[in-house]
Amino acid sequence: MDQNTPRDETLVAPRKPVRVALNVLALCFVLSVIGRGLSDSFTVFLKPISENFGWDRAQVVSVYSLTWLASGLTAPFVGRLFDRSGPRIVYALGLVLLGGAFLIAAHAQALWQFQLTVGLCVGLGTALIGNVPNSILLSRWFGPRLPTAMAVIYCAAGTGVLVMLPMSQVLIDRFGWRNTYLAFGAVALCLLLPLLLMPWRLFATGSPHVVKKKDTAAVETDWTLLSAMRHHTFWALFSTFFFTAVAMYALTAQIVAYLIDAGFSPLTAATAWGFSGIATVIGMLGVTTLDGIIGRRPSVLFSYGVSIVGIILLWLLQWHPNYWLLTGFVVCFGSMIGSRGPLITATALKLFRGERVGTIYGTIAIGSGLGSGLGSWSGGLIHDHTHSYNPLIAFALVNVVLGLIPFLVVPALRR
Repeated sequence: MDQNTPRDETLVAPRKPVRVALNVLALCFVLSVIGRGLSDSFTVFLKPISENFGWDRAQVVSVYSLTWLASGLTAPFVGRLFDRSGPRIVYALGLVLLGGAFLIAAHAQALWQFQLTVGLCVGLGTALIGNVPNSILLSRWFGPRLPTAMAVIYCAAGTGVLVMLPMSQVLIDRFGWRNTYLAFGAVALCLLLPLLLMPWRLFATGSPHVVKKKDTAAVETDWTLLSAMRHHTFWALFSTFFFTAVAMYALTAQIVAYLIDAGFSPLTAATAWGFSGIATVIGMLGVTTLDGIIGRRPSVLFSYGVSIVGIILLWLLQWHPNYWLLTGFVVCFGSMIGSRGPLITATALKLFRGERVGTIYGTIAIGSGLGSGLGSWSGGLIHDHTHSYNPLIAFALVNVVLGLIPFLVVPALRR
């Protein structure tokens, strides 16, 4: 009997951590779908709001810019709040902010009201249920398998786009943009109660095997924010996040409008861009799989190459608005949006592990928020001043190249 008991325990004990880890992954996936879907839905609201109030493109895009600027700039705060208060408080605050912001935005009459609600509040709400808290929580459960887990979470962003963009267009066509915002706010607040009832003490503890390994590693190197900022890899990761986000969001904020101007119907444009969510899932898992086969640097550089091909196809669409080019653009550009995120996140969490990893990673993620905000706002300005999409596309291409440079020159990222 004594000989059989340990064997039974070894068979049963590992199952619970695995099951809990999968539950945590599913929760983070759902939260990411909600956050990214609601924040990116503004690309569908851009035209109706602009036409409703008679605002130019740069004014309306400033709302979207503030969303991602707020999301990035508050990332260190989110990381620190997670380190101090845990996931329950962080995620609950996120849903409250998202729900309240959309309910108030439904009654907005001035640009500053949209900037405050759909811009700043939605940006902070997205950060509170987004990649920073999710990556920290998942790192406690998945350890060396974190890149795969983060790939699933980044796929959630694509799922959010796939679900929310066509749905938003249908709701706007049928009920108007104000009632659609009311629906978004109500749904976000209704999700708060089931979120609060989840077993957060268990979720926050982490897998005993992963936590033990992390504690041992932290004794060897326990990074602080200042020591991390003195390391060149910190700024390399920051700049990669920044320039890549500038390139992606300079285009994504106006893709639906661009496709409509190219000759596609509003629903076709929203649905086509929504299908980039499927492409994102495929691209995310594909690049993560490549990471295990050919290594991190070749995988990342491959993803940048495919992004460049997608931007070129987008440029061709203005002269040849056909479904073949549209499909090629969605597949190439859409599949690579965020594809580098899981690998960069895993690199940062591995290099700067320790008790302050949330604060450090959150600070690195500022680069993504700054780039997203600057990229979308700059894209609106470029379009308004030139009345053409060509300078905007060239601007995006330049920043894609700048984003891949750290993986060519920084020793820690070349290995």
